[in-house]
Amino acid sequence: MGMMQEFREFAIKGNVVDLAVGVIIGGAFGKIVDSVVNDLIMPVVGLVFGKLDFSNLFITLGHVPDGTPMTLDALRKAGVPVFAYGNFITVAVNFLILAFIIFMMIKQINRLKRQAPAEPEAPAAPAPTPEDIVLLREIRDSLNRPR
Repeated sequence: MGMMQEFREFAIKGNVVDLAVGVIIGGAFGKIVDSVVNDLIMPVVGLVFGKLDFSNLFITLGHVPDGTPMTLDALRKAGVPVFAYGNFITVAVNFLILAFIIFMMIKQINRLKRQAPAEPEAPAAPAPTPEDIVLLREIRDSLNRPR
């Protein structure tokens, strides 16, 4: 029972929960970036560079069976090794966009942290007088008393 209790305490800690939320949001955010790259950016880039569809740029590295269409999906299904550099370009652009967005978010968060007003600090209470000083004062005062 002790191990289950320890695991429960570990799982409920704030950092673990924050990490889980970050992974879930990151996965969903990755899908959004995939869509932006594949559906918005790459068609425009393809139009600028001569109506290329980067996801279908590849070089066959083996024998293509007769009757197999020359598309990336069909060649992969037929087991033909392909060098799919167009797909890599798409994934690399996807990564660069995602990295840039995360960089901008972190930069903004750091800027907001620096601009946050500092909480006013309460005046510090004086430190208690050490015991040896108190004793020395008592001795001094007892010597200075009139007799």
